Formats: sequence, structure tokens, C-alpha cells
Amino acid sequence: MDYQAVLDYIREAVEPKFGKGKVADYIPALAGVDARKFGMAVHTVDGKSYKTGDADEPFSIQSISKLFVLQLVMSHFGDMVWTRVGKEPSGDRFNSMIKLEMEHGVPRNPFINPGALATLDLLMSLKGDTKARIRNYLSFLAMNDTVDADMVVANSELEHASLNRAMAHLMRGYGNVHMDVEELLATYCYQCAMAMSCADLALAGLPLAAGGYSPVHETSVISKSQAKRINAVMLTCGMYDSVGSFAYRVGLPAKSGVGGGILAVVPGKMSVCVWAPELDAFGNSYVGTAALEMFTSLTHTSIF
Repeated sequence: MDYQAVLDYIREAVEPKFGKGKVADYIPALAGVDARKFGMAVHTVDGKSYKTGDADEPFSIQSISKLFVLQLVMSHFGDMVWTRVGKEPSGDRFNSMIKLEMEHGVPRNPFINPGALATLDLLMSLKGDTKARIRNYLSFLAMNDTVDADMVVANSELEHASLNRAMAHLMRGYGNVHMDVEELLATYCYQCAMAMSCADLALAGLPLAAGGYSPVHETSVISKSQAKRINAVMLTCGMYDSVGSFAYRVGLPAKSGVGGGILAVVPGKMSVCVWAPELDAFGNSYVGTAALEMFTSLTHTSIF
């Protein structure tokens, strides 16, 4: 399969899709992002890489960061994380509090905002600088020492974090958050504001395609069982309240972010990242979803 030709074809084929979504303007620092940006990158488990468009331009990874924080937590605490969060789709928006109160402060999964806060709270119980731990892990996976948070975005999010603050206090009231809420929120906004490119993220996602093993580092970063479980939760919970539609159209485990990125995994073969800032009604990249649908159709890489 000529993956480079496929990516170049997709870059041209998605042109008519632009203008049908909307950038994430509820975070002021993201409102000014060029809506017509498009990048796509592929890394295969046998060491090949392909990219097209703006694949080397860093963007705000936002909720894609939740995937890597979950990896860190599972590498330190194993299945203990599932005592703090569930594994089920929420059926609600990623920042909804409805089920959180009904279910006594236990979030449905680690990829909605309250679930990410509970997961991060567990990571922060470890000694050391949590922000540095997250940054260093992403830099290691992406083999890019320049990976860091965009503090303009982080501060913008922190200034507009009322819902997340409310969810954190609610969970603290139920005993499912233990850290200081303001410290937790500052760390959460920092992780979401990490800036990485499609090429960075496709490389960082490769262990999920290789059973927890990083081919470029020749070491396992998580166990094979953990990689399997994370992929399963990505498939059922990784695309906000549109997981069914995404599975129907694309057929891959994936995690999206409101910065317009989507990181998808083809188990045993490759990881794929696409970036296009315009979002659909669910907060997923409109053009990015269409691009991944084309990719799995053309390459026959859907898991179904």
C-alpha cells in the first residue's frame, strides 16, 4: 500500500468539507486558529512514516492528552484506576455534570472531563512534579524535546474553567478527588494545552498499535494487556458523544481533542493522526473524521 499517495489524495479530497464546522471558540486562545489547517501523519509498527499538509505544525492537543495521562496512571497504578472512573460511554457531553451527580462522583470513563480530572488526581498523588512528568512522557514518546504546553492556551482555559471547577468540587465532595482543586485544575489545563504536531502524536501513539511496545525506543511503555484495554476504552469512549457514529464511519479506536486533532490506532499495524480545527456538533474534527473515514476505506484498515 502506498500510504503517501493515500495521504496526498485525502488532503485534496477533503477540500469540499471545509467551512462546515466551527473552531472551539469557547476557549478564547483557540478561537483564532486558522480553520483551514489540515495535517495528517502515519507511523507504522515496522518503522515507516508518512505525512501530508500541516503535519509538522504543533497544535493544541487538548483531550488527546487524556489518553497519555491514562497510560501514565495505568503504568503506575494498574487497574486501580478503574476504582476511580468507569469504562462506559457517558451518553452526554464531555463536560456534563448530570450523570456525575447521579452516580455519586464516579465519572463514566477517563476521557470525559470529570473522568480526566479523577485520573489526573490519582497521578498527582505520586511524588514529584506532575506537569514535568506529563511533559517528559510526551517528549519521550514523540522523540521531541521541544514538546511543551502553550501557556497562553493553558491560562485561557484556566480563566474559563467554571464547569471543570464545579465537577472537581463535586467529586471532592464524594471523596473521588483528593488534591487541592485549584492545583488540580491548573495541572489539567496545562496537560490539555500541550502543543504537538500530527507527526509527534502519530509517533507517540505507536505503542498502542504495538501491544504497549515502542518500536522506536525498543522498550515497552505499558503492558500488552493495558494497551488492549486502553484501545477498547478509546473505541467506546474516545470520541465524546459520537463514538457510535465514528465507529460506524471509521472503525478504529481513537481519541479526539477540541483543538481539532484525532489520534487513531490500527492495532498491530500503525497509528494515524489528523488535524483540522473545525469541529462538528459533538466537538470532534469535522474534516478530520471525514479524512479518517477515507483512510480506512482506501487502506482497508478498519478493525471491522
